[in-house]
Amino acid sequence: MMENQAKEILSEVKYPGFERDIVSLGFARNVAIRGDQIAIELEITSSANEVAETLEREIRERFAAKNKRNIELVIKRPAAPKETSSRGRNLAPNIKNFVMISSGKGGVGKSTTAVNLAIAAAKKGLKVGILDADIYGPNVPRMLGLEGEKLAAIGGKVAPPQAFGVKAMSMGMVLEPAQALIWRGPMIIKTIEQFFSDVAWGELDVLFMDMPPGTGDAQLSLAQNVPVTAGVAVSTPQTVALDDAKRALDMFAKMRIKVAGIVENMSGFICPNCGGEYDIFAKGSCAALAEKFGTQVLAEIPIEPDIREGGDAGKPIVEAKPNSTAAKKYKDAADKLLDFLQTVSGDNAEIQPIN
Repeated sequence: MMENQAKEILSEVKYPGFERDIVSLGFARNVAIRGDQIAIELEITSSANEVAETLEREIRERFAAKNKRNIELVIKRPAAPKETSSRGRNLAPNIKNFVMISSGKGGVGKSTTAVNLAIAAAKKGLKVGILDADIYGPNVPRMLGLEGEKLAAIGGKVAPPQAFGVKAMSMGMVLEPAQALIWRGPMIIKTIEQFFSDVAWGELDVLFMDMPPGTGDAQLSLAQNVPVTAGVAVSTPQTVALDDAKRALDMFAKMRIKVAGIVENMSGFICPNCGGEYDIFAKGSCAALAEKFGTQVLAEIPIEPDIREGGDAGKPIVEAKPNSTAAKKYKDAADKLLDFLQTVSGDNAEIQPIN
């Protein structure tokens, strides 16, 4: 068989979904005859497995009908697009990585975890922001010392105020102190969208998103509007909290969000007088949960009075007492999280911590 005869057979193969054949479309890049072997190289535009499989099956069948079965076939195709929670939608393309901090229930220290991880990441030289998406209970302004901060505008957008190297935006910066929001789902969804479209975040390496408890409208809306890079679940060691943490992890899976790990909060108590550690709410319970969901425990954060005092005073423990046990654990958790982001984002140079 000559090369032109091989191309004639290939010209009988239609590209799936089109009326034209693979030769006229220019997909048959190389056809060579090597003795009794026919070497064919295709370069197609689809990354879908089913397209390549259909072409290979039809090509082999057509050559077999001509009693030519010794076919060496190579099909080159583009890499499959990375699957994300938002399926290609991104209201903030200037932000490289989105990290969703979630919990199945309230009161487990989710906001405390979010602000300390954000500050720890900023201390490594990264451009960091934190979005307080807890519409009904926004605590981030107090924790960052930004209560009463007046919002400015840049080019028709809201400029997020900054504390400890972290840009922050929260519903708490818009509402009057202690004002209650009694909103239905559509208003929450619209607000989440505005947090991205109407806020001048600028270029960020990581945006930490402090979510409300549970698995509702805010989580779904956020995941559908930006490609969430990774999720972090926060839980205390108690069984009742772990039951709800499972729901947060299951939510990540259903929304196609890769899980960076679990932060076990209130994991033991460190006595400020004697330095002894006591397991008030148990300790280490999240390890089995992490194994079940194929992830890691980012940190076991003990109950330490300085954590609460720092949050209430607007100077989180990573900033206020960087050499404390809890601060070191938050820093270790941030390191593990950044390592995970490097792995899943494929952009090592941009999020590599500074030594």
